[in-house]
Amino acid sequence: MGVRIGFIGTGGIAGMHLGLLPDIERAELVAYADIQVERAQAAADRCGGRAYGDYREMLDREELDAVYVCLPPFAHGDPELAVLERNLHLFVEKPQALDVDTAWDIAAKVEERGVLSCVGYNWRYLDATEKAQDLLSGVRPALAIGYWIGNTPGSPWWRVKSKSGGQIVEQTTHVYDCARYLMGDVVSVYAAGTKGRMLDLPDYDVEDASTVSLVFENGAVATILSSCVAEQGYGTALEVIARGLTVKVAGGNLEVVREEETVRYPGRNNPYRLENELFLQAIEEENPSLIRSAYGDVVNSLAVTLAANESMESGEVVHLA
Repeated sequence: MGVRIGFIGTGGIAGMHLGLLPDIERAELVAYADIQVERAQAAADRCGGRAYGDYREMLDREELDAVYVCLPPFAHGDPELAVLERNLHLFVEKPQALDVDTAWDIAAKVEERGVLSCVGYNWRYLDATEKAQDLLSGVRPALAIGYWIGNTPGSPWWRVKSKSGGQIVEQTTHVYDCARYLMGDVVSVYAAGTKGRMLDLPDYDVEDASTVSLVFENGAVATILSSCVAEQGYGTALEVIARGLTVKVAGGNLEVVREEETVRYPGRNNPYRLENELFLQAIEEENPSLIRSAYGDVVNSLAVTLAANESMESGEVVHLA
């Protein structure tokens, strides 16, 4: 028998996992809950199992080992706590919450219950990131430059800051988390943003663009840019610069520069598949070290992005404990 899995939320990013899990031997898809029960039923029809309109009913009726929580940012909190009350392993899509206290409460409950947890920071599972981490081992970076620049996602809730947290929290969070993964913890954040170019979109109140300066515990600094107005496209990347070495993770690929030599390593793995495989393997083998993005660690990435929002509002530097 494999790991018996239930889903809370079956739209959007859940579709990525539901497209991969049936081909992973350890996965046994059992049940799906969504407030749009027809969406849950579509997942059940596609992957097998039962559909529910209420996640609490699913949790009470089904024998599960793990639950995937794939909800919009504003809906996190109670579903995770309900999963943990039943001592089930927990996979959560980012961002984990819209306030850091909720996330820390869930992290504490994960620890208390002794279950395994994973957050869907898929950049940590890129082979490009893994190689970058190896190359940076023992190296003291000075600077990082990152960006997530593109168009505005179509989900109506995304462009409402009280529901999504804005682009930094919901989208560019991957770049912030990868910077932490490669460079260590952040101690201070200063941010500025701009609005006013997307007034034709209903309810749009997120920043059109932002620039955020970070200072890391090891003394390194970084600038991370976000924009959702580039309908013409642009891209995503994180570039880490040290003396004699630059590594750049971009589009799933890695570029390494040493003096006059530039070597490019094309990405060859599917990070979504690997994060799922390692999560399920960790459950079966009771080996949490296999998981690269445990809930308690990546709350710190959420804290950095929320601090950027706070700094944009106040105009002040935000210091992180």
